[in-house]
Amino acid sequence: MYSANHWGGSFEIADGAAAEDDHSRNMDLDRGALSARQHHELDETQQSWLLGPPEAKKKDKYVDLGCIVVKRKVLWWALWVVLGAFFLIALPIIIAKSIPHKKPGPPPPDQYTEALHKALLFFNAQKSGKLPKNNGIKWRGNSGMSDGSDLTDVKGGLVGGYYDAGDNIKFHFPMAFSMTMLSWSVLEYSAKYKAVGEYDHVRELIKWGTDYLLQTFNSSASTIDKLYAQVGAAKVNATEPDDHYCWNRPEDMSYKRPVISVSSAPDLGGEVAAALAAASIVFRDNPAYSKKLVQGAGTVYKFARAMGHRTMYSLRNPDIEYYYNSTSYWDEFMWSAGWMYYATGNSSYITFATDPRLPKNAKAFFNILDFSVFSWDNKLPGAQLLLSRLRMFLNPGYPYEESLIGYHNATSLNMCMYFPRFGSFNFTKGGMALFNHGRGQNLQYVVANSFVAALYADYMEASNVPGWYCGPNFMTTHDLRDFAKSQLNYVLGDNPKKMSYVVGYGKKYPKHVHHRGASTPKNGVKYSCTGGYKWRDSKKANPNVITGAMVGGPDRNDKYQDSRKNHGQSEPTLVGNAGLVAALVAITNSGRGAGVTAVDKNTMFSAVPPPFPAAPPPPSSWKP
Repeated sequence: MYSANHWGGSFEIADGAAAEDDHSRNMDLDRGALSARQHHELDETQQSWLLGPPEAKKKDKYVDLGCIVVKRKVLWWALWVVLGAFFLIALPIIIAKSIPHKKPGPPPPDQYTEALHKALLFFNAQKSGKLPKNNGIKWRGNSGMSDGSDLTDVKGGLVGGYYDAGDNIKFHFPMAFSMTMLSWSVLEYSAKYKAVGEYDHVRELIKWGTDYLLQTFNSSASTIDKLYAQVGAAKVNATEPDDHYCWNRPEDMSYKRPVISVSSAPDLGGEVAAALAAASIVFRDNPAYSKKLVQGAGTVYKFARAMGHRTMYSLRNPDIEYYYNSTSYWDEFMWSAGWMYYATGNSSYITFATDPRLPKNAKAFFNILDFSVFSWDNKLPGAQLLLSRLRMFLNPGYPYEESLIGYHNATSLNMCMYFPRFGSFNFTKGGMALFNHGRGQNLQYVVANSFVAALYADYMEASNVPGWYCGPNFMTTHDLRDFAKSQLNYVLGDNPKKMSYVVGYGKKYPKHVHHRGASTPKNGVKYSCTGGYKWRDSKKANPNVITGAMVGGPDRNDKYQDSRKNHGQSEPTLVGNAGLVAALVAITNSGRGAGVTAVDKNTMFSAVPPPFPAAPPPPSSWKP
């Protein structure tokens, strides 16, 4: 028999002798222990009677899936998990996407967009001629309706255009530059203009100006021998009625307004050509008008370049020289040639623009501090940036590359000069850059150069360039854009006076703007030439708010005197607001995102035929 060993060890089968020995030994065991063992064995027997035989173990069922065999129970669990995930996650997503949603609206306008809306209105207030019904400036009406009426070569006279500033003179040189600036800003930032609802408005303002510029010469001819430079005049310390001696609303002008023509105008002619060429790209959706602009641009460009007519338009002309004196024309040659090339794709223009003699005569690479300041008189920084654009996005190569590299390097150096850390220009304690050395009308230089700074930053970002070197210092596109923002923020109120220098923007802004139309009430009274002095000398705020006008701005000490007599600080100008508009649209975040890039680098090049044709020899008329 088998013995159960509950203590451990092996189970063995005993033989007979061993069994007897075991029996004798067992007889000597403690009877109590033996009794306990018998009771234990009885308990196990009784339990087996009561519980019956042990149950047989159930076998797991499997499912053959072909590539794998799994337990049926596991398969069921997997199916339930998938169904649960569908109802808990996927189904709500499907339902949510099936519900129609409104498209998200544009982001709220930032401070630059708000200022942009107002800045554009200044041009509506400066319009001359018969105003459209929707002009939007209630205190303005038709004016200058007899301008140039005695001219025999201009049908309808020189009606239209824009008054330059707080007076009623139409200076064509700064007017043309203002139109070029507006067109440039539209070409680079059309998506932003559309996003903020100003695209049609700014185009209408440009057309108002270019329609007028086309009247200043025989734009239907291929060759001209004169160009009208100005309507209205003002003698220094005048004693007889003129545009400065009188203080009249433009609607009430009754004094003579002379028309000044010039037979030599390489500077003025170049700027008018640039304005018309740039606008022709803006209006390519209107082929007939665009063609008309291109034709006019070609005619006046030819006039500007004509040999024997290289005397600057303002030279020895006191009615012009004191106000908008031109100091060179080589910058306009470079500027207008660039725009003519973009407008037409004619390689002769880019050949001229990149001829090494041109930047030499323009002193483009001489590192002259004042030549790095973009303005109505100095187009070099703008022209160099415009031509750098060509290299950055099209890279035409030989034979243009050498000069284009020079323009690109000069542009980068100009941008370095903007930073206070390099000490090129002085800054006020409040942070305003003194680009014109504090000589008055500071802000027009501030905003024009803020525009080219922001634009160059966008050019670099559009070409995946993070920055550039100023000597050993690496400057980023963010640094450059921050500079432009700091200057605009100063204009809009972040300055020691805590006032905005844009009329109608913010809670505190100039109230005594040097402006005849804004300071004289529209009350049904036609004031005489000197009868308006009472409004000029009044201590009261202007009765008409000239919304969006950017005044000349504070002095080198951040001081500003809100007085009409202080015209250097309180007078707005056309070129000032053109630069302001361009800078604001470049900096605003409205219109960014949603696939919209800051710079539509393809817009301007649709007329440029790739690949570039071989450069023809320089025109025979080209002489240094």
